[in-house]
Amino acid sequence: MPAAQLLISLGLAAMAVPLHAQDGPPISPYRPSVSSPAQLPAPGQLEFELGGLSSKTDDDRRASLPYTFKLGFNEQWGVLIGGEGYVSARTDGDPRQRGIGDTTLELKRAFLIDDGTAFGLELGVKLPTAKDSIGSGRSDYVLNGIYSQDMGIVHMDANLNATRLGAYEAGSGRIQKGWSASFSAPVSEKWGVTTELSGTRRSGQTNTAQLLVAATYSPTKRLTIDWGVARGLTSASPDWSLFSGIVLPLAKLW
Repeated sequence: MPAAQLLISLGLAAMAVPLHAQDGPPISPYRPSVSSPAQLPAPGQLEFELGGLSSKTDDDRRASLPYTFKLGFNEQWGVLIGGEGYVSARTDGDPRQRGIGDTTLELKRAFLIDDGTAFGLELGVKLPTAKDSIGSGRSDYVLNGIYSQDMGIVHMDANLNATRLGAYEAGSGRIQKGWSASFSAPVSEKWGVTTELSGTRRSGQTNTAQLLVAATYSPTKRLTIDWGVARGLTSASPDWSLFSGIVLPLAKLW
C-alpha cells in the first residue's frame, strides 16, 4: 500500500472511532520536526506515530515509512522504539533497493521545571536491522539533550546531540554532532504550524542543514495529522523532502 494511501486510511479509521473511545489523556506528538520535546506521553499511554517520507539528493531518491512507539512509565521516565518499517532507495543509478530499515531504542528522562518548561535526556542505540545496501550495517549510539519552553502561544524544542557512528569514512570523524530548534504554534482550535532549523557537523565532512515547514491538524486531542516539506541548505543535505504522518494512542496500559 502506498504511504499516502496508508496514512489516509489510518486517519479515517482513527476519526471514525466513537467519541467515548476517544476519552483519555491527550497525545504528545513528536512529529513532524527533527527536534524531540522534553516531555513524555501520559504515563501508561502507548502512543504510535507513523509517517511517509520521500527525499531527493541530486539523482538519488529515497522513500520510507518511519514509525515510533512511545511509552511513559511516569512523568520522568519512558522508552521509545522506532525505525523505518519500509525503505525504497535508489543511489547513483544502481537498482532500487527495498526492505526494512534500521531500528532505534531509546531511554528517556524528563526534568519538568513547570507547566511550560522542561529539560530532557535521551540515550539511544540504532540497531542495524536493515540490509547493508539500505543501512550502515553497524550500530550507532546517541546522547541527546533537550530544552523545551512555552513562550506565549509558541512552543520551542531545542536539541543538541552527539552520535558515535559505527560506520564512518576514512579521514572523517566518528562523532557526529547534531542540533535543531523547532517552533510550533496554533493558528486555530484544530490547526497548527511548525517551522524548524536543524543540521549536523562532523570533522572531515561537509556540514548539513535544513529548513522544515509543516502544518498539523488535530480533529481531537487524541489524533494529529501532519504534512510538510524540508529544504536542504547545504550541498551535503537532501535537496528536498516531503512528508506526512499521523499520531494516535494505541492503548492505556495502566
